[in-house]
Amino acid sequence: MQPLPIDPYLDGIVSHVAKSRTLVLVAAPGAGKTTRVPPALLESAHGEAGQILLLQPRRIAARASALRIAEERGGEVGEEIGYRVRFESRCSARTRLEVMTEGVLLRRIQDDPFLDGVAAVVLDEFHERSLQSDLALALLREIREGGREDLAIVVMSATLDPAPVAEYLGDAPVVEVEGRPFPVDIEYRATNPRDPIEDAVESAIRENWDRCEGHALVFLPGAREILRTSERVEAFAAARSVDVVPLHGRLRLEEQSAALAPSSRRKIILSTNVAETSLTIDGVDLVVDSGRARVLTSDPRHGIDRLETLAISKHSADQRAGRAGRLGPGRAIRLWSRAQHAALSERESSEISRVDLSALLLELKVWGVLDAREFAWFEPPPEASLERAERLLRSLGAVRADGSLSTLGQRLAKIPSHPRIARLLVEAAERGCAEDGALLGALLEERDIVRFRAFDRREAGASAARAESSDLLLRRDLLRELEGRGANRSAAQQLDLDFGAVRAVRRVARELLRRANLEGRSSRSGSSDEDLLRSLLAAFADRVVRRRSVESERGRMVGGRGVSLARESVVRDAELFVALDVDNARRGERSEALVRLASRVERAWIEELFGERVAERAETFFDSESERVVAQVAVCFDDLPLEDPRRRPPDPVEAQSILESEVAKRAEEIVETNEDATSWLLRARFLAREMPGLELPAWTSEETAEALRPACAGRTKLDEVRRADIVGLLRGSLSYDLVQAIEKHAPERFEVPSGSQIRLVYEDGRPPVLAVRLQEIFGMNETPRVAGGKVPLLVHILGPNYRPVQVTQDLESFWDSTYFQVRKDLRGRYPKHAWPDDPRSAEPERRPRRKRPES
Repeated sequence: MQPLPIDPYLDGIVSHVAKSRTLVLVAAPGAGKTTRVPPALLESAHGEAGQILLLQPRRIAARASALRIAEERGGEVGEEIGYRVRFESRCSARTRLEVMTEGVLLRRIQDDPFLDGVAAVVLDEFHERSLQSDLALALLREIREGGREDLAIVVMSATLDPAPVAEYLGDAPVVEVEGRPFPVDIEYRATNPRDPIEDAVESAIRENWDRCEGHALVFLPGAREILRTSERVEAFAAARSVDVVPLHGRLRLEEQSAALAPSSRRKIILSTNVAETSLTIDGVDLVVDSGRARVLTSDPRHGIDRLETLAISKHSADQRAGRAGRLGPGRAIRLWSRAQHAALSERESSEISRVDLSALLLELKVWGVLDAREFAWFEPPPEASLERAERLLRSLGAVRADGSLSTLGQRLAKIPSHPRIARLLVEAAERGCAEDGALLGALLEERDIVRFRAFDRREAGASAARAESSDLLLRRDLLRELEGRGANRSAAQQLDLDFGAVRAVRRVARELLRRANLEGRSSRSGSSDEDLLRSLLAAFADRVVRRRSVESERGRMVGGRGVSLARESVVRDAELFVALDVDNARRGERSEALVRLASRVERAWIEELFGERVAERAETFFDSESERVVAQVAVCFDDLPLEDPRRRPPDPVEAQSILESEVAKRAEEIVETNEDATSWLLRARFLAREMPGLELPAWTSEETAEALRPACAGRTKLDEVRRADIVGLLRGSLSYDLVQAIEKHAPERFEVPSGSQIRLVYEDGRPPVLAVRLQEIFGMNETPRVAGGKVPLLVHILGPNYRPVQVTQDLESFWDSTYFQVRKDLRGRYPKHAWPDDPRSAEPERRPRRKRPES
């Protein structure tokens, strides 16, 4: 065997595991941890004590690891070395080292809670932090603490921070192994996100091909991008006798092997992030990185997981670039700018913090954990995620009110699919349409068999055109049409179907039937498409939608979320439907989600399946459109009205409370639309600021809202509150002495020497303004003050034309100097107005003097 950096450490690793039964191993990519550590344990006393299980986060990595280990040991897969992944197994009674995905281990723990006959479990690539790997680690620790102290647990990773895992496993020993990385020259290329990624990839390969000698590894988000890029580079590759090979999890084993196997011909390997750390591909010295990956995330408003195309982290970018430096110096072309790279997150978040937890919670219920909050997590999941998962399991009938598994929940837990799909299978089997139910489940689990979303149904075949009650039944009928035309690739293209997706759906449907023990229960007399539609309802009851109007594509879903039916959906006439595929990616918080796949529902079916959740529901709320409190009653499924509500007079006490809440939100707005109230509130705030000893309220929005509360008594309309005596309400919230203090020290008007009562103008943060004609303040020798004499008024001295000639808080200075310049400028233009030589002692005048008649 080829020497690897891990080899000198193997004896020490085996010794650590033998002594403590735990180990955390951090080994650089390419060091050989995956292919050398499990066989070393197999050759030790651990191998004599029982099986060695090696966990991989992906099916493709599990298969590839088993093949590589078997080759190095000179055997065949299925003998001493085997693998077991979802719906596929190559193991035998002679298998001593079994490579499996974490989900398969969880199923095994369900059947055998103590893992009898297993000596050690190795969790590889733990840094990827899949939901199932977190659960597997936690359950393995519980198994050890529950009586299997002899069970060894080894956690391995290329980039893991070992300290938290080592502490979680009871201060496990840590071994770190350096790799032999070669330098990688990294180049950044900014690309327009609206341009096809395959163009940028083809350009990067063309320009760098002759600068490298090995294979090119291209990282792309998913299978669709891989297909388009393969077509784009086909001519370039053919001209140079280069193989173009895809690499992603949906490929068959032989197709994956073509990408991983050594080759004398140069290859362009088009891969998803499965090649980031889980797989070793020899001979790569050129990496082209799109910088994107499909990441599983959960939409909390709909309780579903979906794959979103997101930017990778800096850590992932480094892992991808490092693939070019395994055997010698290499090059990595990043299809983004340096500035974009600086903005990337450091690492990806763990799945447990971002995805739907209902399947995980179901596993814990099987384990006997009633409250997941009390479970010893490696990283506790978010509380909101646990609550959503609990609600879904209750909606599916999988758990009882006390949180324990129901009989139905026990059945669902044995089916290796999401609890929704399991519920669909069970219901379909009970209705005598298990085979079609499994097919619908596979259509939901796998990628869409329809190549183009908005395909023309008129070209889809006669039987498919009739399936207008469900987008899934349409796809089932398209599959039947395909079988009638020969079930080949050419026929699939004629029907706009993805032939690879069709094969995957058929395979998964068969496996679902087999794993759910439903084989031989394909159909019974009397079962119909309506039974399938009822089965879909059973699995998606929390996503029932009612249209807003007969011809509208918009509707309201259980929970209150607004949705819009996609144009390509065939479910056009049903008043009620279930949203099977909801797209909420990159949409605003208040926008409507797009329903891409729907299925018709009848009200009678809801009452039949979920009668206990259908009830007459009274609702009183504030209607923002009419700005009034409305009370209505309707028959509802959970919180979704199944009919148009009937109006009724609201309860006065409830109406007052709701109106008070709405007034509290709009208190500032209500005051601002009332000029007198605004003026009074400015005066009160001014005095509260300038005379804190009075202990006036600061008149925050909360205090203002509290003063307006009495206006809501006996009223239902916001406009009635607006028309109320707002000033009286504000004054009424204060004591008599405080009201009088405002009138005295922050007066509404000020009497000037002419006898005029001039309104003062109050503004936040400024002294009050007295705007008065000059002739009316003759004899006012000192600047007037308010707030107990603390604050001088800002006097706007107006000319006869009511335009300011001076703004001052120092009248004495104005009379002594500026007045004479003003008199010089204006008295010729306004001879009827007084312009005395001594304004301090002159008689003020309210109006200009009349002209005396000639004698």
